[in-house]
Amino acid sequence: MNLIISSATIVDSSSKYHQKTVDIQIENGIITKIAATIDNTNDYETISYENLHVSQGWFDSSVSFGEPGYEERETIENGLNTAAQSGFTAVAVNPNAYPIADTKADISFLKTKALGNAVELHPIGALTKNSESVDLAELFDMKNAGAIAFGDYQKAIKNPNLLKIALLYADNFDGLILSFPQENQIVGKGIVNEGYNSTRLGLKGIPSLAEELQVARDLFLLEYTKGKLHIPTISTAKSVELLRNAKQKGLNVSCSVAIHNLVLSDDELEGFDTHYKVLPPLRTHNDQKALIEAVKDGTIDMVTSDHNPIDIEHKKVEFDNAMYGTIGLESAFGALQTLFSTEKTIQMLTAGKERFGIEKTSIKEGQKANFTLFNPNKTYTFSEAHIQSSSHNSAFLGKELKGIVYGIIRHDQKVLS
Repeated sequence: MNLIISSATIVDSSSKYHQKTVDIQIENGIITKIAATIDNTNDYETISYENLHVSQGWFDSSVSFGEPGYEERETIENGLNTAAQSGFTAVAVNPNAYPIADTKADISFLKTKALGNAVELHPIGALTKNSESVDLAELFDMKNAGAIAFGDYQKAIKNPNLLKIALLYADNFDGLILSFPQENQIVGKGIVNEGYNSTRLGLKGIPSLAEELQVARDLFLLEYTKGKLHIPTISTAKSVELLRNAKQKGLNVSCSVAIHNLVLSDDELEGFDTHYKVLPPLRTHNDQKALIEAVKDGTIDMVTSDHNPIDIEHKKVEFDNAMYGTIGLESAFGALQTLFSTEKTIQMLTAGKERFGIEKTSIKEGQKANFTLFNPNKTYTFSEAHIQSSSHNSAFLGKELKGIVYGIIRHDQKVLS
């Protein structure tokens, strides 16, 4: 693939071309020239868009597809196409399909299904067999098959000794352990954030304590084992404080926040719309403020769409019976830009690569092409027309977003609008 990207403003703080508007020449998937203008003497394809900006390809550390088992929610092929259209050149896929990805054969299946796609699929292997929090899964075998981390998606590790053993064992091969921050006994039958809105609306509440107890427990175990831990999708102010203190101690811990927990609060529950039934639940404005500040100061290492397609039969039902989850790939960039500058948004969409062992390349001559193309300034109302996913369960429908994605270029492949 040979082409020239015309008049693109580069957003890459590691590149000498940061914030400069240049032409970029790509030959056979390699950046061969970057200059103010490039003469197209070889009659290469020219890529040109309104207010075109280019950054390193984005990475999402928590994405769910339905395949295998729940193809009606999302196939791998359409899921990866959605990721590409949304600006992501790499995604980490959760082990919550059927069967649960808890063996090397399951990991190999996912890798094989994604071969030849413009987007890299990186499987997360289940930490425990069938994600039942009883016995450890085949961690080392899955690592050799291509798993980049191990965790039970949205399922708490009930047995603290099991997490202790996992942290100690995975340390032998630099494995990254994920622990979902929820204490099930405290959650009980709760389905939304416990507080003013849950009481007023008559919905059973999940107290912040349910998350914070688990975070505190996991951090104590991490300090004991000296392992490597990632806590996905934190949602409360106290969790931020606990993680800030742990990092000051020098513990090897990272964390993420779901974009919908940054942008939305439990005020959205007013209409009993199941699009807003997510896990962890939408919290209070005070929690939002703490999370946003933690993104700014680096306590929160990365953001995630926590993309989770749910078919209409399991989502458009009574609030108590609806499954948790929202799609988020398509709205990720535009939603983040309502809170942060373009440069900070791009930083957070690429920050997870190092933690999850994904190659992170600067935009410079001689490097493989790995770009996201976007316009950071266009505002719009997010609607069904913007959804590429097979399932349409988006918490951002009707919301004003800022910034559109034109697509991606990765090595010798492109997916552009």
